[in-house]
Amino acid sequence: MKRSPRRPSPKNAPVVASAVELPSPPPAAGQPGGFCPVVGVGASAGGLEAFAELLRHLPKRTGLAFALVQHLDPKRESHLSDILSRSTEMSVVEVKDGIQLEPDHVYVIPPNASMSVFDGTLKLGAREEGRGGHLPIDHFFESLAAHRGNKAIGVVLSGNASDGTLGLKAIKAAGGIAFAQEEASAKFPGMPRSAINAGVVDYVLPLEKIAGELARLGGAPYVRAAADEIEARPGDGVRKVFKMLHTATGVDFASYRQTTIQRRIQRRLTVQRVEALEEYLKLLEKDPAEVQALFHDILIHVTNFFREPESFAALDAQVFPELLKNRSSDEPIRIWVPGCSTGEEAYSLAIRLVEFLADKPKRIPIQVFGTDVSEHVIEVARRGIYDATIEANVSPEQLRRFFIKTDRGYQVNKGIRELCVFARQNVVKDPPFSKLDLISCRNVLIYFEPVLQKKLIPVFHYALKPLGYLLLGTAETVGSFGDLFTPLDAKSKIFLKRANGGGPLPHLSLGGDFSPVHDEPRDLREKPAPEVWSRLDILKEADRLVTARYCPPGLVINDEMEIIQFRGEVSPYLNPDSGEASLNLFKMTPPALAGELRNAITTARKGGAQARKHTLHLELRGKPREISLEVLRIDPPVVKERAFVIIFEETPLAAAPVPKSKGKHRENARHQRLIEELAAAREHLQTLSEEHEATNEELRSANEEIQSSTKNSRVLMKSSKPPRRNCIDQ
Repeated sequence: MKRSPRRPSPKNAPVVASAVELPSPPPAAGQPGGFCPVVGVGASAGGLEAFAELLRHLPKRTGLAFALVQHLDPKRESHLSDILSRSTEMSVVEVKDGIQLEPDHVYVIPPNASMSVFDGTLKLGAREEGRGGHLPIDHFFESLAAHRGNKAIGVVLSGNASDGTLGLKAIKAAGGIAFAQEEASAKFPGMPRSAINAGVVDYVLPLEKIAGELARLGGAPYVRAAADEIEARPGDGVRKVFKMLHTATGVDFASYRQTTIQRRIQRRLTVQRVEALEEYLKLLEKDPAEVQALFHDILIHVTNFFREPESFAALDAQVFPELLKNRSSDEPIRIWVPGCSTGEEAYSLAIRLVEFLADKPKRIPIQVFGTDVSEHVIEVARRGIYDATIEANVSPEQLRRFFIKTDRGYQVNKGIRELCVFARQNVVKDPPFSKLDLISCRNVLIYFEPVLQKKLIPVFHYALKPLGYLLLGTAETVGSFGDLFTPLDAKSKIFLKRANGGGPLPHLSLGGDFSPVHDEPRDLREKPAPEVWSRLDILKEADRLVTARYCPPGLVINDEMEIIQFRGEVSPYLNPDSGEASLNLFKMTPPALAGELRNAITTARKGGAQARKHTLHLELRGKPREISLEVLRIDPPVVKERAFVIIFEETPLAAAPVPKSKGKHRENARHQRLIEELAAAREHLQTLSEEHEATNEELRSANEEIQSSTKNSRVLMKSSKPPRRNCIDQ
């Protein structure tokens, strides 16, 4: 009888215990050479009983190797392997350094040591005491993830505190599968609860059912396959998955790294106990929660505070000092973190910059923008609440100064949270920020195919100020765009923006669809089979054809009057100034048109959602033209910045000469147009005057708030040791 798949809740929650018993799977043959799948099992208090019960329910042959990591007294001899050998027919041994991993064996960590996986062996090292204390489970799980990938399975059993949570996160990110013991059955539920609350667990089950799932996974093709054996060529089934994801989330994964996407899809099939992609497609169609679960699996939200400390040291030494040179006290330092995940990177940069500025005479404002395609992780970032595992990466002094202890762990304090703005944004589709000093985009580009990487690097170049900085991950590079960026620190992957050298700007797509059309791999350009096209697809294609043929030319601009998209043939209405290239609307339009545009945009901004100027007689590019223009305001629900669409419509001028009898009528019409233009100019001057008064009033209010804040800050600074000037003042 076919088992129905278990479905996670809408927030990518793990599969929980079911009343249905799992039938015993057929035993799987072991793999020689020490490269079999490995199950890391971690426990602390109550671990002996949990280990023993788990082993009692496991069959003798699973094809898996089991490594048990227990918190042990470093000064006492362990008899754990002898005790556990009574609960299983598998061979149970205490680990010796360099021991070869073999399937259907149980390996037990010795006391006073740390254990890790290296190729096909287990390595022992000195007992480690980090900032978060002794965390042998996290240490082992992270090495297991690095060396086994999809062959890594992590299980967290009874214990206190949070050891194992970060390790399960690493295993899941590497394509492995994560378990936690059901809290009700755990003698000490702290460790399982920490992993479950962190959202890094695939299954929450009692010990008996964990054993049944492990036995099943021992024969699962995904777990037994080598990473490079997982199909990476998208067929019709995968395209259908992409279409469902695009419809549900607005994200097109067609140009994401296909090997990663395929592994994620295969992982979800394995977790849901589905054998064929066709069956999984049916599950996606009837279960929106599984679509969201796959979406979050693909995005791989793996981050932590002060990740790769050497990169932050390089920022302190080489970037932050340069940002202060010739900077006025009212000019903020602007940083953008695309793909910010749950916010740790953005907060880390804000904290480190506040620390750097603490002893500087000038109080420089700080603005950190964090964006991600997942609304769920953006909400987590905005709350700024993290569990106790951050103690491993955040110093006690930083915890004291910049965090508040809560019953759930730690919350970033208000002073730092106010420096950071988080918003949902698709970095490959939505317009970027601008006038930035630093972009930190670490370990994001590696998940894109080269076609997207080549489009994003020029976007980053555009978004940065002259002499701005780009920070990438250790495995990333600017590729062929050496003319846009020069390496500042090759080891830490810090790049300095270069001037364009007077040459033409590279191809830059802002605000448009980055889905590949001509540059994508051949197998993605193949015309999909007719049955893939739905009625909605046909209607969209019809809209595209009609729009291309009949829609008038226009522009899309942001609230700062920067052009973010050209629509149709707009060259007759643009006349860029000579000198440094600019996308500012009023530097691109001739004076005859700029005034009318300014009036219409002002009307759309202050009044209704649109403004129209009828029958404007202008001379553009030396030719008389009669045009109408319309400005439509766009108020996005998520992005705070407004945008405007400008539409040009031209009326052909009559070629025949005007009869003398109509000369007076034409003169009257010209007189009337001059009156209308004069009225429009007066209206524009009145608007400017009102805006000036409103701005002065806002400045007065802001000045009063600053004076009040300064008084409060002085009181707080006197009552706090050491002073927390930058954290609060900013």
